[in-house]
Amino acid sequence: MNLSFPILKNYTYLNTANSGILSTNLAAWRNKHDEAFVANGSIFRMENLPVIGELRNNISKIFGSKPENTFLVQNFSVGFNTLLSGLDKHHRFLLLEEEYPSVSYPVISMGFDHHIIPINENLEDNIIKAIDTFKPTIFAFSMIQYISGLRMDDDFILKLKTTYPDLLLIGDGTQFLGNANFNFEKSGLDALIGSGYKWLLGGYGNGYAFLSNQIKDAIYNINKLAALPTTPFLKGKDHLSMCFEPGHLDSLNFGTLNESLNYLTAIGFDWIEKTNQILSDKARLELSSRGLIPEWMLYRKYQSNIMSLPLEQKTVDQLAAAKILCSPRGTGTRISFHFYNTEEDLSRLLQVLDGKN
Repeated sequence: MNLSFPILKNYTYLNTANSGILSTNLAAWRNKHDEAFVANGSIFRMENLPVIGELRNNISKIFGSKPENTFLVQNFSVGFNTLLSGLDKHHRFLLLEEEYPSVSYPVISMGFDHHIIPINENLEDNIIKAIDTFKPTIFAFSMIQYISGLRMDDDFILKLKTTYPDLLLIGDGTQFLGNANFNFEKSGLDALIGSGYKWLLGGYGNGYAFLSNQIKDAIYNINKLAALPTTPFLKGKDHLSMCFEPGHLDSLNFGTLNESLNYLTAIGFDWIEKTNQILSDKARLELSSRGLIPEWMLYRKYQSNIMSLPLEQKTVDQLAAAKILCSPRGTGTRISFHFYNTEEDLSRLLQVLDGKN
């Protein structure tokens, strides 16, 4: 694995929740891409445009979204803000406390009525109570919370959609997609939007937006205020793609995501999910025994690869000195495990935490 990801030779990389890493094979592909662009200019551009359609079909097939409901965006924020701009202002949002700012800020700054609920051991009950009292029309949330690592319960999402079919469910998939098997059409979500630079290992400048027919209907008429252009090079674009995919899409950034998806698919998302869960579950138990993880977090059915540890600055400095990469988030230090991490990585972390480094 170190041969594909040289950074693993020099660091214990527990920081995928901050940024995924690029493989040497992917770097070689990117170099070849740009060398061909330098040599051939516009000829290269025309020859490489099919990669956009290939990525759309690829990511749709892998994660169970309809190709016609899948849009390629530069990152989560671009996709989410585009969706919000197409919604009627009467919508009422339910949000979670300590949510990722790119989820909560645009909802609040655009003036949508909203209600915020705390995250604790009664999360699902809190959500149901808030739906029944506040009566939101949209619930927007991160599939995995970027600070605590709490993962939304897949069964609960389906239950929400069944119980409240008119409630639109919008998920941020940036900290989620790429570390587990997932089928959008079967998830109960109306939208999953995310960036590709974390768990999908796709580098920066690429992302996705999967939409249900229900949410497309909610924003479709808003975006039909003008007739579609008839310019030949825009042939085939509808009103939503004109909004979600304006201008030229970058074959380097989106091609990188496509290459990474091919790599991850060859490894197998079943294997990735199993590997991630085994190591993350072991880490959770070890960290809980040291009083570093709330006990209630241990008993949730669906768990993520992200954990937040309440560490003193001295310990944080010791982690840095031991070349263990992690991130300060909220009031804690965030660690995260992906398929390239090993039990040796966990042992190194525990040695530092135990003062044995």
